[in-house]
Amino acid sequence: MPSDSALSIVWIYPDLLSTYGDQGNALVLEQRAQRRGIQTETIHVRSADPVPETGDIYLIGGGEDRPQILAAQRLRRDGGLHRAIARGAAMLAVCAGYQIMGSTFGGEEGQPVDGIGLLDISSSRGPARAVGELVAEVDAALNLPTLTGFENHMGVTHLGPGVRPLSRTVKGVGNGDGFEGCYAGHVVGTYLHGPALARNPALADLLLSWRVGELAPLDDSRYEALRQERLTTVLQAS
Repeated sequence: MPSDSALSIVWIYPDLLSTYGDQGNALVLEQRAQRRGIQTETIHVRSADPVPETGDIYLIGGGEDRPQILAAQRLRRDGGLHRAIARGAAMLAVCAGYQIMGSTFGGEEGQPVDGIGLLDISSSRGPARAVGELVAEVDAALNLPTLTGFENHMGVTHLGPGVRPLSRTVKGVGNGDGFEGCYAGHVVGTYLHGPALARNPALADLLLSWRVGELAPLDDSRYEALRQERLTTVLQAS
């Protein structure tokens, strides 16, 4: 990203996919960048609009079955997100948005629906809805603390060889195979709501660093105390 330009955060299809406060992920990125003196601009791309190719960080959230199917259809036709990722943009895809990134996902009746093929994953309907707090230990290669969030989905996600698991589940269901989410390059997929970046600011910083390089440290002691309190409460309730 050129030093004289604003960090561009692209929120994809807020009119279709924006549940459980997922739009808060954009707000967290804005705040953590601006606290470091990094100028930002946030672009809300509605489903009737083309996805710009020149953004820095792309975000997509969760939603119901019909909006998810419509979002997948429009992203496939548009192609802008693929071109953005190909030129080095970062992305966080949550829940329904995570499933869309793969080759297929389960539709309203569990039928396979084509995804956009951005990640080497496929999703289907699981035997029961996964609802509740989720705690997961992150892949050591990413050097992030324990992730925490809220999941509410029917999905089971299968990872192909082109991706790595984002984390190993300690509490919760996640992908359904003992792991939660995945990543490949600068694209992260997860079932974590919360919103995810508010509950896991280090993950927000990872996305930022992929676009702007090394980040100045922030005093997060107040937030970390709240994070640890939540983690302790959730794990003790297991």
